[in-house]
Amino acid sequence: MHSTNTHSGAETELNPGSSHRLRRRLALILTLVLVLLLLAFIPPLINVNRFQRRVDRNISTAIGRPVHFDKLTLNLLPMPGFTLDNFVVDEDPEFGSEPILRANEVQVTLRISSLWSRHVEFSKISLTEPSVNLVHLPDGRWNIESLLFQASHIEAAPTAQRFAGPAPRFPYIEATGARLNLKLDQEKLPFSFTEADFALWLPVPHQWHLRLEARPIRTDTAPGETGTLRTEGVLGGDGTSAGTSLAQIPIDLQGRWQDAQLGGLSLLVLGHDAGLRGDASLTFSILGTVEHSAITTDITVANARRADFVPSHSLSFEAGCKADAQNTFRAYPTIECHWPPADSSGPSTLILTGSLPDVRNPDSGSAHLTIPGLPVATLLDWLQVATPHPPIGLQPAGILTANLNWGSATTPAAGTHPTWTGELELANGAVQIAPGDRTSIPLNDLILRSTPATAPPTRSRHHTPAASAAIAPDSFDLLPIPLPLGGKDPATLECHLDDTGYSLHLSGSALSARVLDLGHAIPQLGDGLKDFLQKSGLLPPAPAEPASAPRGGTRGSVPDAPAPNAPAPESQPVPINLTATRTWGSGQVWRQNATPAPRPRPHR
Repeated sequence: MHSTNTHSGAETELNPGSSHRLRRRLALILTLVLVLLLLAFIPPLINVNRFQRRVDRNISTAIGRPVHFDKLTLNLLPMPGFTLDNFVVDEDPEFGSEPILRANEVQVTLRISSLWSRHVEFSKISLTEPSVNLVHLPDGRWNIESLLFQASHIEAAPTAQRFAGPAPRFPYIEATGARLNLKLDQEKLPFSFTEADFALWLPVPHQWHLRLEARPIRTDTAPGETGTLRTEGVLGGDGTSAGTSLAQIPIDLQGRWQDAQLGGLSLLVLGHDAGLRGDASLTFSILGTVEHSAITTDITVANARRADFVPSHSLSFEAGCKADAQNTFRAYPTIECHWPPADSSGPSTLILTGSLPDVRNPDSGSAHLTIPGLPVATLLDWLQVATPHPPIGLQPAGILTANLNWGSATTPAAGTHPTWTGELELANGAVQIAPGDRTSIPLNDLILRSTPATAPPTRSRHHTPAASAAIAPDSFDLLPIPLPLGGKDPATLECHLDDTGYSLHLSGSALSARVLDLGHAIPQLGDGLKDFLQKSGLLPPAPAEPASAPRGGTRGSVPDAPAPNAPAPESQPVPINLTATRTWGSGQVWRQNATPAPRPRPHR
C-alpha cells in the first residue's frame, strides 16, 4: 500500500512540469506559424515602390552606369530580399547604345545581421538568363574596363566574413543561363557564349574569384558540337593594392575546353564544316596582368580522321603552345607551339613560331613552321588518316624536313600579300612502283620549294631565292625527279602547285605499263591516268564483254586477231610528254603534249 501511494505522488509531481513544457512547445509552434503567415502575406501589403528610386540610384552609383528596372518586389521567404524585374544596365555612349546587360529577373538577398547596423548589406545577387554585350573598340578598349576598374577601388570586406566591419561585405554574384555576345565596335560578331553559368565573390580584399562555364557557338551556321568551356581563377592582387589602372590588375586563370568535336570546331572557327571528325580538348592558364600576361595551352586531339571515309586507324596527338599577350590581349608578339609538347620525353616533330601584332588584323601576323626531322613512316600514318588514297608505294625509309614562312610578301599582281614561302625536303626517299619489284626506285632528295615570281625557277637544289625577289602567292615547285620507267634514260617528273591547284609534268622515255604502275603506287598521280593511256593508244583498251552473234551472222565467227609477232603497245618504251592539271575540289585532267611542255606555271 505504501509503495502504491508513493508512485501516485511522483506522478502528481511530474504532471505539472510535463504540462508546462507542452504548453511552451505549442506556443512556440503557434508563434512560428504566425511569423510564417506574416512573412507570406505582409510583403504584398507593403508599398516598396518608394524605395525603387533609392535602390536604382545606389546601384548606379556603385557600378558607374545608369540602371533601370520595371518593378521592385519585397521578399521575406526563404530569405529577406528584393526581386528586380527587367533589370537593365546602360552602355557607355562611347561603346554604343545597346545595353551592356539585360536580365529578366534579379534576386537580391539581404544579410539579416546587417539590418541592425548602419549599412544594409546584400549576401547574394542572382541574375536569371542575363544577356551581356562585350564590346571591343579599335583603340583596344573594352566596355567592361571602367566597371572592373571602379569595382577594384571600392573598399569591400570578403564575402565570407562572418561579422560586419567598417567596410561592407562583397556579395556573392551569380548568373544562370546567361548569353555573352561579342562586338567589334558596332558590329556584332557571329561568336557567342550560351548556357553560361557565372559566379563572382571576394575571398580577400581587392581579389575577386570568378568561375565561368559556357558553350561557345556560332550564330550564322548550323549548330555543331563545340563542347563546354570552363574557367576559374582570380582577378586582383594579394589584398594590399588595387593598382592605379585596369592594365595593372593581376590575373590568374585556369580553364579547360572539353567535349568538342573537330567538325563543330571547324564550323565555329571557319563558318563551314571542314570535313574532319574526332575529339578535341584544350587546357589553358593565364598568368600576369590584364596588360601583359603569359598564356600556356595544351591541346589534345583523339580519333582524328576525314569525314568521307573511315581509315584503318585514327590519329591522336598532343601539342603544347605558349604565347605572350599584351595590350589587354590584343597583341601577341611571341607565339610558340610544339608537337609533341616541348616538355615531353621525345623531340618535337613540328615547331610553329610566330607573332600577331593585332588580333583584329590577322594579315599583320607572321609564322614560321619547322619540321626538324619527321620519319616518313610517321608521315604515311598521317596520310592514311588524311586521304582515302595514301601513296602506298612510298617506302617508310627517309626523313622529311621543312622550313616554311607565312607572312607578307610582294607579288606582281596584288602587291603586298600574306603568303607561304620556304622549302620542304624528303631525304633518302624511295618508291616501289609495282608489288612484285624487289628493288625500289630511289628518289634521292625530293625538294618542294616556293616559286620566285621575278625569275624562272632554278633546278639547283642549292639555290635560294633572293630576299628582295617577288614571290608568287602560295606557289611551290617540285624540283625535277628522275624516274627509271623502262626507257633508255630515266623519265622526269615535275610539279607545280599554288592556291588554285596543281599541275604535273612527266616526260622522257618509258614503258606505258611502268607509268601505270607508278600511278597505282601514288594514287594522286594516277587519278585518271589509265583511261587516258588507253584513249591515247599507249595501253591496249580494256577487253570488251563477250557478245552473242548478231542475228543472221556466221555461226562461230571470231574477231580479227592481231598481226603475228606484233609487239604489245605496253612492251616497248615510247616517248611520253604528259601533263595533268587539277583545280582544288575538282577532278584531274590529263593531256599529251605534241611538243616538249614548258615548266609548269600557275594556272589561273
